[in-house]
Amino acid sequence: MTGTNDDYVYDEVSGEWLPAAEAAVRAQAKDKVEVRDSAGNLLADGDSVITIRDLKVKGAGQTLRKGTVIKAIRLTGDLQEIDCRYEGIKGLVLRAEFVRKH
Repeated sequence: MTGTNDDYVYDEVSGEWLPAAEAAVRAQAKDKVEVRDSAGNLLADGDSVITIRDLKVKGAGQTLRKGTVIKAIRLTGDLQEIDCRYEGIKGLVLRAEFVRKH
């Protein structure tokens, strides 16, 4: 494409000229991280999860037993880490591979 047009934007990743609306959608999708549990289910903020095995919690001297329900998780932006709250444990971060959606 020769010249510039306000309706098209050059995408450096693909090396193509894209309509501005499509470029905006691709940029937004690129920033979104999809976190999946051990069964492949998509997790979102506020979901409840269940532990699939006993997990020793470092620094708390406590073990979360298999089947423990964790309510109202928050995604951290990492593909495998979820931020949780559980009574008696502050700053609990679990790996998504050890939980499944409730």
